[in-house]
Parts: sequence; structure tokens; C-alpha cells
Amino acid sequence: MGVFHFKKFDVCDDRSAMKVGTDGVLLGSATEVSMNITSALDIGTGCGLVALMLAQRLAQVSEAFRMTGIDIEEGAAADAAENFSRSPWRSHLCSMNMSLKAFEATSPEMNFDLIVSNPPYYDNSLEAPNVKRNVARHTGGALMNIPYSEGFLSYKEILEYAKAHLAEDGSLWLILPADQEKELLRYARMLRFEEYKILRIKSVVRKPPFRIIVAFRKGKTMPIEEELVLLDEKGRRTLKHASLTKDYYL
Repeated sequence: MGVFHFKKFDVCDDRSAMKVGTDGVLLGSATEVSMNITSALDIGTGCGLVALMLAQRLAQVSEAFRMTGIDIEEGAAADAAENFSRSPWRSHLCSMNMSLKAFEATSPEMNFDLIVSNPPYYDNSLEAPNVKRNVARHTGGALMNIPYSEGFLSYKEILEYAKAHLAEDGSLWLILPADQEKELLRYARMLRFEEYKILRIKSVVRKPPFRIIVAFRKGKTMPIEEELVLLDEKGRRTLKHASLTKDYYL
């Protein structure tokens, strides 16, 4: 059993198609929380890493929050349920094995103060070597002929869901490849979302951004644009990277 140890919780990802990785850690670290958040949703929770990271910080400011993680992949949802049950915040966390469409159908009246997702992003690109990984990392398109097609998830679906189910003063946080920024912002604005924070992430200072974390709210706002470089010239985590993740990494 592969277990990843963080400061206040452990994560097992044996059954999850997508494993613990940098994207999840960065999204969980960068997402802002407040005492006003009582309901939160992690779409495509995988092994539950992001949900656990947010629960750790939410527990510091609130005693009444509820974090739900959903995932279409059975193994991922099982890993998340196990990781949640072993955490200090087990009573605040729930893992559900279902697609976003199924979740909306079963809970049509549910709204959230915070929605986060590390969604699939290899849109119409080279297939991963197995069906479960395809579901975890493709948005669909050319791959829609495989049996798990209803599980494919795109940022467009997430934005559409958030339009209907995000509280008026709530926020939506997504991490995506940097080359999808223009189209992401265009589609979000069509749905009357405005970005209020953009974090562009570089592996090293001399290279262009390879990921973006974007936070959206309803209504007009002045966006804050920042840059995060992960490694310095000696291959060590930069001070900003270390500071962002200091509550989690041992």
C-alpha cells in the first residue's frame, strides 16, 4: 500500500486512476477558505487529497462546514472514503461515487459556498493506456465511444454546474494547463463569471507557465494576477512555493 504522509493526514491512492500529484497539492494550497464556507464540493475528488487539504484549513475557522467529494471512478471514491474516515475531520467529509450529472440529478437543490476541481484536461489528445486513466484525465471528444464516457468531465460542465449551484458570494477554483487560459476565461464570462484571481505556475523561472489556477466569482471584480515558480536554479522549492505548501508538506 502506497501511503503519502502530510502533516496532519495521510493519503492512500492505490485504487485511484490518478495519483497524488503536484497539481492537487497546488490547488489545495492556493484555494482560499473562510469562516463563511459551510458547504464545499470537490468535483473529481480522486483519492480525496484536495478535499482533505481544504478540510484541514476549514477546521481552523469553522466548526460547521461540510465537504463533499464526488468521483465517477469507483476505486477513487473508495480511496477517498477511506482517507476521509482516517482523518481528523471525518465527520465533515463525505465521498460519493457518481458523475457530476448524477450528483446534480440526485441533489438538484444543493448549493455550495466553495467548489473546487482538478478536472480532466487532455481534450482530444493521445489516450492514456487504460480506461480508468482515460476517464480521470480526458475531457471526452474523440474518446466518447468507450463505456465510461458518461464519466468524462470538462471545465465547461463544471462552470455550468457552478452557475446553477454556486452561492451568490461563493467561489469556484480550477487548475488547468496554461494553454487553456484564454478559452477558459472566454467560456466563464459567457456564463457571467468573472475571474478574481489567476495564479500562473512555472516549473522554473526561465520557462513559460505550464499550469494556471483560476478563481471565479459571480459579478464584476478586479482580478489579482500572480506568478508562482516551483523550483530555483538548484532544483529546490522556491520560498514562495515552500510558503504556499508549508501547512501540508512534512
